[in-house]
Amino acid sequence: MKKFAFLLFLFAFMWSFPHISDAATNTRVVLDGQQLSIPEDVQNIDGSVMVPIRVISQELGYQVTWDQDAGKVAIDGEGKSITLNIGKKSAFVDNQTYTLNTAPVVQNGTTLVPIRLVSEQMGIKVNWNNSDKIVTLATTGTSTGGGTTSESGSNAENGLALVNGISFSESRLLVTLDKNVAPKVSKMDSPNRIVIDLPNSDFGGGFGQSASAGQIQTLAVENNDKVSQIRYSQYSTDPSSVRIVIDLNNKQNYEVFNEGNGLLIVDLTPDNGTTPKPTVPTTTEGTTQGGSSVGNDGKKVVVIDAGHGYQDPGAIGSVSSEKALNLAVALKVEAILKQDPNIDVVLTRSDDTFLELKQRVKVAEKLNADLFVSIHANSSSSSAASGTETYYQRSNSKKLAQTIHKYLVAATGFKDRGVQYGNFHVIRETTMPAVLLEVGFISNKSEEAKMNDASRQQAVADGVVKGIKEYLGVS
Repeated sequence: MKKFAFLLFLFAFMWSFPHISDAATNTRVVLDGQQLSIPEDVQNIDGSVMVPIRVISQELGYQVTWDQDAGKVAIDGEGKSITLNIGKKSAFVDNQTYTLNTAPVVQNGTTLVPIRLVSEQMGIKVNWNNSDKIVTLATTGTSTGGGTTSESGSNAENGLALVNGISFSESRLLVTLDKNVAPKVSKMDSPNRIVIDLPNSDFGGGFGQSASAGQIQTLAVENNDKVSQIRYSQYSTDPSSVRIVIDLNNKQNYEVFNEGNGLLIVDLTPDNGTTPKPTVPTTTEGTTQGGSSVGNDGKKVVVIDAGHGYQDPGAIGSVSSEKALNLAVALKVEAILKQDPNIDVVLTRSDDTFLELKQRVKVAEKLNADLFVSIHANSSSSSAASGTETYYQRSNSKKLAQTIHKYLVAATGFKDRGVQYGNFHVIRETTMPAVLLEVGFISNKSEEAKMNDASRQQAVADGVVKGIKEYLGVS
């Protein structure tokens, strides 16, 4: 991972959390054991983090060339070349053109450039200590030190798998890891519980330091007649392993699915074996393999995907991040669909955790879902851009897109940007009808404010559900 990429992600990370961005200079940032100097003149201009160009040269030692006459800044280092133009929103990275939300500016003799230039996943390992206001970052092959989780060191040196997310929806536990593990799953009584041990594993940065310090963390489970709570912790340190416990209200059968790509599902709704299901290798006790798709009881299986999460904030607005808006709507959609006895709804993420795109697809594929809906907020370099749009990639998804879109536009009240073809991974690689919803523009302050309104979110969720139910023919 190039250091320049880490710097870009660092400031995107800091400004995506209000308790950090309120006072950037009060936050200590440690990169590979060295505290970074965060200048006081870091600014947030129109939702973009602007940092003095000297940070690039002084902190990272890259070559910065300033052409005052042309109003051009060139940054070179580690094989990457970036060119920015003062007052212009177009940038060039290795001769590829990027459009910036905010143009570089000169204020009081200081050149400020936008940090949010690279939007793809950076792979940085991050720990946030809220009490001490310390962000600890580690590059590949280094340790975060100071008693924090050595995530990169674990991967590179110890070969540990990192748990990136734990969620529970519709009586199914979903665990995502950055590599495959062979879990040991057992059923115990007095009290009733299911224990999942993940060998050679540890927690990713999204869980903080306490989980990896052996402290038991809990995931609340509401309104479920089978499960009271989920507990998890680092079970042992030599060798490192993670234990997840599903506390049951009574004895339950289960199935474990582990396809070997970092997605583990513990399903408490085993079927009656009427429909073939792919055989999935795993190490289990007290469980069966094979059987039907999870919807064999006549229920339609709907997977709702809240885009982005944890270290991937998505687009950043003036007061909010896309990942938070996506999750807020997804949770409301789930709550409505749960009320319908004919629908089985599953979330790819139910909190601020991260899943790779292929893992989101795999959730839907493993559950043999009837449809897949990914929820997003749009962004543009123009703050005037507005409206709602819906994307499909395959012909078998177009009808679903059209059906949901008509209700979604009515719910948002935003400009109708139509149903469009889009070559997005989650709607391309899924095999069931799948759509990606762009509810509104987070870069438009008016639409961002409305998308943050709970009543508008509820209306959007109602609209999405109406479209889903009409498409499925569920009254």
